[in-house]
Amino acid sequence: MGGIMTAEPVKHRVRWPVPPQDGYTVDDLFTLPDLPPHTELIDGSLVFVRPQRRFHFLVIDLLVNGLRSCLGPEFSVEREMAVILDKRNGPEPDVSVVRADAVTGLDQTSFQAEDVLLVVEVVSPDSESRDRTTKPLKYALAGIPNYWRVEQDGTNGRPLVHVYELDPMTQSYVHMGVHRDRIKVDKPSAIAIDLSPVEVRP
Repeated sequence: MGGIMTAEPVKHRVRWPVPPQDGYTVDDLFTLPDLPPHTELIDGSLVFVRPQRRFHFLVIDLLVNGLRSCLGPEFSVEREMAVILDKRNGPEPDVSVVRADAVTGLDQTSFQAEDVLLVVEVVSPDSESRDRTTKPLKYALAGIPNYWRVEQDGTNGRPLVHVYELDPMTQSYVHMGVHRDRIKVDKPSAIAIDLSPVEVRP
């Protein structure tokens, strides 16, 4: 009588790329095969983005549409495009406003920091630290003049937009205020966006 054969569990191994000794560069960010969508490069390390909450997508849609309706043809509003800050930093803001003449075509995958006028990060649970400290520090040092950080109000679920402007003397951002129901600013141009369309229903 033969022995009973049992199927051994199949082990799935994920083969993560081994980083170079000095870390990755922005060239690697655009040439490494099979990187997950929206991978960012921060201090030479690849940062993978987790699936996002519905709030995240709704706010991005609202801001992209609002910015495009406010801004003139000299600006271009971009969604989730890499911004090259330096050799080892290529973050991907949720929304960015760039000079229209920096747009080169449909195959473009990134923008240089000097062409970016505003970056917007919508905070997610896994990006909270990066969006509050790491990224704004790097955006400021790269000379990007305006930064918005969007968080979800814990009371009513609506977006809170923290607006920052660059102080060129210190190369750091100055907090200019928090906008709740409506954001109205004059930099990088006259902008007024109603924030109330973001749904708060479960």
